[in-house]
Order: sequence, then C-alpha cells, then structure tokens
Amino acid sequence: MTEYNSKHAVVRRAPYELYMAFVDLRNFVQFLPEDKKKDVTADFDTLTATVQGFSIGVMVHERVPYSKISFIDYGNSPFAFKIDFHFDSNNGAQNETDFHIDVEADLNFMMKTMLGGKIKSGLDKIVDSLAAISEGRMPEGIDPSMFPGGFTKNQ
Repeated sequence: MTEYNSKHAVVRRAPYELYMAFVDLRNFVQFLPEDKKKDVTADFDTLTATVQGFSIGVMVHERVPYSKISFIDYGNSPFAFKIDFHFDSNNGAQNETDFHIDVEADLNFMMKTMLGGKIKSGLDKIVDSLAAISEGRMPEGIDPSMFPGGFTKNQ
C-alpha cells in the first residue's frame, strides 16, 4: 500500500459540524456540477461513480463520532484503497477544526506513476477548498456560476 497525506488546514467550523456534513455519502452528490451527477449514485453508506470510464465505489468503513470517518473501496473499484477524513480540534478552539485526509492505495507501478502526484494535489485541493468555503471565499478553480448565492459563514 502507498500512503498519501494531505496538508492540514484550519476549517472555521467545529469538528462535529464537519463530521456531520461528511457522515452521509448522499451529501457529496450535492456539491457536484449538474452534468456529473448523472454518473453518481449514493446512499447513507455507499457512493458509486463512473469517472473517465472507470467504475469507482466508496463505502464507509468506520465512523468515530466527531473525529474520523474511514472509507474503503467498494464494488468494482480498479484498486484497493482506504481514505481517512480527520476532524481534530484546533488547539481547543471551539469553532475551528484541523482537517486533513490520509489515503492508502494499492497501486501498481504504472498507476503509481500516473496517479501519485495527482492524488496528493487532489487531496490538498479538497482541504484548501473546505477551508476557503468555511471563510466565505470561493475555492480556487471553482466556477462561481455554480453557486449564484456565493458562500457565507453560516452555510
């Protein structure tokens, strides 16, 4: 297994708030552009998607209330993986979370070569985007027309 670790970022939400947003996999679908939603199905515990011709499935493996959610590969995913979302208190600040993501993936040499850097940069982008949204900023690389109301700290 190859391990990838995202950067850490402070998200201006309490750990329990972030945890609750990610605990139900149906919540992930609402953040997708409309044209991508047709390739995704989700229920509380599982999510399957077709990405560039590959079927990828994710299933909740473990929920540790308000601190960690672990996901594993599900169905016909092209390789085995485990993803951990961490929701740690930021030095005791009530409404701040130190958020980061860890991934373990069973990639062959070719997949590691093709995807290794993209996995790390993708994880960092997710973390940065979540931190930006929590501060009411539009994440870098996101089309603002997808969110005509913008972001506010109360969303």
